[in-house]
Amino acid sequence: MIVFFENQGIVHVDWVPEGQTINQVYYKEVLTNLHEQVRRRRPEMLKSGSWVLHQDNAPAHNALSLKKFLMKHKIIVLEHPPYSPDLALSFYFQRSSLH
Repeated sequence: MIVFFENQGIVHVDWVPEGQTINQVYYKEVLTNLHEQVRRRRPEMLKSGSWVLHQDNAPAHNALSLKKFLMKHKIIVLEHPPYSPDLALSFYFQRSSLH
């Protein structure tokens, strides 16, 4: 399961089929579906440019085809700190809101 959320709740859930490898092709499909969900459910985020995607440093997330997709759709990516195996994405936002 891949879950995308923001401060108002879950925006998109992708149920990954058993045995599916999360490669750049699959992840691009996930981001395409996410973009559509943001467009439908949180259009104000797209209009205001306030949508920021935070993802880890998985190879599929850093592929050139994904970077082009993100640029094409003007999706800002908040970089995940390198070499942080003990820092879960959800914990990042909890900790950053405390400071």
